[in-house]
Amino acid sequence: MALTTITSDTGPIELNVEESGQGRPVVLIHGWPLSGQSWSAQVEALAPHYRVVTYDRRGFGESAKPAGGYDYDTLAGDLHGLLEALDLRDVTLVGFSMGGGEVARYMSRFGADRIHSVVFAGAVPPYMAKTDDNPDGPLDEKTATQMREGLEADREAFFDDFATTFFSTPKLGGLTSTLKVSEEQRQDAIAMVLQSDQNAALTCMDAFGTTDFRGDLGAVIVPALVVHGDSDTIVPFEGSGKRTHEAIEGSRVQIIEGTPHGLAVSHAEEFNRILLDFLAV
Repeated sequence: MALTTITSDTGPIELNVEESGQGRPVVLIHGWPLSGQSWSAQVEALAPHYRVVTYDRRGFGESAKPAGGYDYDTLAGDLHGLLEALDLRDVTLVGFSMGGGEVARYMSRFGADRIHSVVFAGAVPPYMAKTDDNPDGPLDEKTATQMREGLEADREAFFDDFATTFFSTPKLGGLTSTLKVSEEQRQDAIAMVLQSDQNAALTCMDAFGTTDFRGDLGAVIVPALVVHGDSDTIVPFEGSGKRTHEAIEGSRVQIIEGTPHGLAVSHAEEFNRILLDFLAV
């Protein structure tokens, strides 16, 4: 990967960017609190057919870590700046988890001129927070507060536990572990998230938990795919992917059975097949 200076709403910023392959561009937008490295299995599968671009969100991985700019308007502006800097057109945007919010906000702010299609993978839209006007939101205030307090109190312990939950499905009777990846893969994820800036991690946690994307999804006028694990405990399908699919006219939905939140790693082969099938359209 290489640092690339892009122009965003707040001015120039250096993002760590990697490009692989040739052809129609596919931009992979990582989840919280990971980095572009989290897409390694997808880059390997897609690069023989497409120009694959991954990048570290500001504040994460090896990108610049400014004091601010961790709201979705600015993050979508970073994405727009990247597409402009690389002059990418006819792009498929693939947003995982928090990254799905950037896809939704990009479409409502910048439109479809450069966009061929979009993918929401285990993504946070339409609105995570459970509120009076959003009773189906999967993130209640108590859980959100516990997450923030846990990260503030002991960063390493929080991320260790989060990585386990990220790759696990709900326990059934008699099971002591439902981890769906190897310990090596779990440790790789922990190393990745520890690269994040603490302020960026906390502020982005607030952003993905409280940003309302219901008004953004109407701007998705290109082919759209929603792909989700049916056993995702971090961003449950019923409160997120299902509602996003219902909000985007003509969208497709694919459910992967027995899959945790970190489906792009735990079920990479099936996830990649679904992506390649959609990209071929």
